[in-house]
Amino acid sequence: MRCILGLTLFGIGIALIVDSELGNGPWDVFHQGVADLLDVGIGIVIIATGALLMLLWIPLRVRPGIGTVLNTVQIGLVVDIVLPLLPDVERIVPRIGYLTTGIVLMAVATALYIGSGLGPGPRDGLMTGLAARGWKVRTARTVIEVAVMVIGFALGGTVGIGTAVFALAIGPLVQWFLPRLSVDPVTRTGDAQSGNTAVESPAR
Repeated sequence: MRCILGLTLFGIGIALIVDSELGNGPWDVFHQGVADLLDVGIGIVIIATGALLMLLWIPLRVRPGIGTVLNTVQIGLVVDIVLPLLPDVERIVPRIGYLTTGIVLMAVATALYIGSGLGPGPRDGLMTGLAARGWKVRTARTVIEVAVMVIGFALGGTVGIGTAVFALAIGPLVQWFLPRLSVDPVTRTGDAQSGNTAVESPAR
C-alpha cells in the first residue's frame, strides 16, 4: 500500500512540475522531449524508458522487485491521467505553486517508496548497478542525468529554473522525509546519513 501510494504521489508530482513549464527534473526533460518527438503522452515514454532500462540491468546483474515493476508502469499511467485534469495556469505564482508542490510530493513519494523496501526504480537500479561495477554513485548519477537532460533538451524538453530547484531540493527533502515515513526508521535514518543512493535521487 505504501508503495502504491508513493508511486501515485510521484506521478502527480511529475505532472505538476511538467505543467508548471518552469523546468523539469533531468529524466523528465528527456521523457518530455521524446514524447514531443513521437507525439505521444509523456507517461507512455516514462513506461517505455523504464522497461528499456530494466533490460540494461541484465548484464549488471541487478535484481528487480515487485516495486520495480509497479514503478515502471504506475508512474507513467498516473502522469498521463493527471496531466489533462490540471487547470491551465499562465500566471507565475500558481506555476511556482505547481512546481513547489510537485517537488515536495515527489520527495514524500520517494520516502514512501524506498521505505517500502520492494526494489529500486528502473533508473536507480541502473545507477546502483554501475556503482557495483566500480563507479562512484554520485558520478554514475551525474553522468546519466546530465546525458539524458541534454538529449531531452535537444528534443524540446523543458529546462529552466525549475530544473535547478529540483536538483538542489530533492535530495535534502527526501533525506528529511525518509526516516519519518519508512517502515524501519532506525535503519532508514542510517541509510540517509550514510548517503545511500536511494536518498540521492527520486524513486525512479
